[in-house]
Amino acid sequence: MKVLVSALEPSSNLHLKELLEYSNNIELYGIFSKNLGHPIYDISDMAIMGFVDAIKKYRWFKSILDEMVELAKGVDRVLLMDSSGFNLPLAKKIKKYYPNIEIIYYILPQVWASREYRVKKIEKYCDKIFATLPFEVELYSKAQFVGHPLLDEIYLQKNRVSNNGIISFMPGSRRGEISYLFPIYRELVKVLPNLKEAILIVPSTFSLEQIDELYGDTSSFIISRDTHKSLYKSDFAFICSGTATLEASLIGTPFVLSYIAKKIDYFIAKNILKIKEIGLANIILRHHNNTVLHNELLQSDVNIENLLNEYNSINREKFLERTKVLKKYLNRGSSKFVGEYISNSYTPLN
Repeated sequence: MKVLVSALEPSSNLHLKELLEYSNNIELYGIFSKNLGHPIYDISDMAIMGFVDAIKKYRWFKSILDEMVELAKGVDRVLLMDSSGFNLPLAKKIKKYYPNIEIIYYILPQVWASREYRVKKIEKYCDKIFATLPFEVELYSKAQFVGHPLLDEIYLQKNRVSNNGIISFMPGSRRGEISYLFPIYRELVKVLPNLKEAILIVPSTFSLEQIDELYGDTSSFIISRDTHKSLYKSDFAFICSGTATLEASLIGTPFVLSYIAKKIDYFIAKNILKIKEIGLANIILRHHNNTVLHNELLQSDVNIENLLNEYNSINREKFLERTKVLKKYLNRGSSKFVGEYISNSYTPLN
């Protein structure tokens, strides 16, 4: 089974790795982590941050899209994961030139947050729509809720509040995110009370050279590439937006989201796209029972004083109780079903 994959995000590749555990006789082509095979482009080549970066690299992305369409003519299925800015134009072109190739969208774009018009495009160009959030199926006429992959990937879960002085820091996976947040985190460790161990969690794909280049001085931190174990052993975490916020939530580690975007990107997100919350756990619980799990500090609010206040004032017991509600709502993992579906060996879900 030859499968063309378009998985541009680090989180998507973690989910891709998990579903491959349940598939067999699969040959991957396209864009994904080089740790999973031999892509035409590694995900590190595709990293962008915000609308401005996307515009600057438009011509380059367009040429890559054409390469992907050329690859599609020799595959059995197409698997799209997240990244709708690239994957929807790709789906449109593949469907035009190769209408009989099945296109699967797994890890759907966040149409519930902004640009709901993408629903019609996804339904027009994609044959299978696999939703990982229960409320996503309400937006589509043919989406199927398959569970969430993090419930397959996370084996460490807290059942009580800890207080051991270990804190994790996750300043993102993109150059821009790291350059904005890590200098603040580096100053923060100097004033955190009762700090015994500061863990800097970096993407598993980063080399030592990349870590030196992107982070600079990391002498105050212990560097870890194991997100789940590091979050599990930590009392608290300071996290950039992204899948990491949901990982910490499901593990049960209290945290505060902190995010600094380029001013034009922030203006577009807030005033044009009308995005209100960016933490995935908050968005999920808002849809489920109109509650939130954690606070979000954005732009100029990301400062030492506010970060310290979040660390000192968060209700850890309340946080832990709401993570249980979150996990129950997400219901089940999705990797087994999707992996077996791609291999033509699946059992239909109830």
